[in-house]
Amino acid sequence: MKFNFQNYVYFRACFLTLVFFSSITAPAQEASDLFLVDAKNNILGFAVFSNSARQITDSEWYDNQPRFINDQQLVFASEDQSGNVDAILYTWEKAQFANMTRTPEKSEFSPDLTSCGQYISAVTVEEDSSQRIWLYPINGGEPELLYDDIAPVGYYGWLGETAALFVIGEPNRLVFPYGRDDVYTISENPGRSIQYRPGTKEIVFLDKNTNIVVDGKVTFELKAFNSEHRETRSLGLALGGSEDFCWVDKNKLLMARGNDLYLRKVNKGIEWEKVGTFTFPGYGSISRIAISPDSKKIVLALQRMQE
Repeated sequence: MKFNFQNYVYFRACFLTLVFFSSITAPAQEASDLFLVDAKNNILGFAVFSNSARQITDSEWYDNQPRFINDQQLVFASEDQSGNVDAILYTWEKAQFANMTRTPEKSEFSPDLTSCGQYISAVTVEEDSSQRIWLYPINGGEPELLYDDIAPVGYYGWLGETAALFVIGEPNRLVFPYGRDDVYTISENPGRSIQYRPGTKEIVFLDKNTNIVVDGKVTFELKAFNSEHRETRSLGLALGGSEDFCWVDKNKLLMARGNDLYLRKVNKGIEWEKVGTFTFPGYGSISRIAISPDSKKIVLALQRMQE
């Protein structure tokens, strides 16, 4: 397996200078919308202000997979009535939306900001149903393919200038491309959420090879891969009945189950503390969560109930 090494070198130079699916064809996504919530994180602890929640999308289709790119803006995947999915930028102080991609023949999922700050990355479903990582210049230039032969990609997570990739297969694999001829397999059967742990050289994921039942909920183990030493260690159990997560800081981890948001301090113990409940008419469970770099905003994706 190899990747487009020319683009890899180009992207790495950019960094140094500026220092989801179960099949290849993307299935129909469940209708969902995004809600923005105030939060804070300081020496006194972490708090979520549930009463501050406000809806920012209102669509019959799929608005999901949000990711903050700075303290004022987030990107997300948005489906239109034709079933096409584009990456959308939202600036909340102005309540403004802008297309980061506008590709009627392709769909972009899991948008995120690259470490050099010059691109929005995305899992792109191409015309022939290939799923690979593409980079879309913020200045509107031509997109670039990052890893041409690593496919089909379902999800990914950035660790510096390198993306850890969820490669769909039998079994699914989580890989880390150190170079053209060095694509390292971190784990088989990973979960979909792949997140950089702040202040470390670790990428964290759920290990689905083994599970236990806690309070009637299937529970998976959280694993941390250290890219420098190529070592994987356990961070204990995730929240039972949940799969998506995000880091508040190096030691505080957020997960959601149903309409509730939970926090665990991974350096303190194994207990999960409920920190907020979000119930809105016409909406069901929380499916995705993300937090701003300054920890002052959380975005929740909630599933629309079928009428």
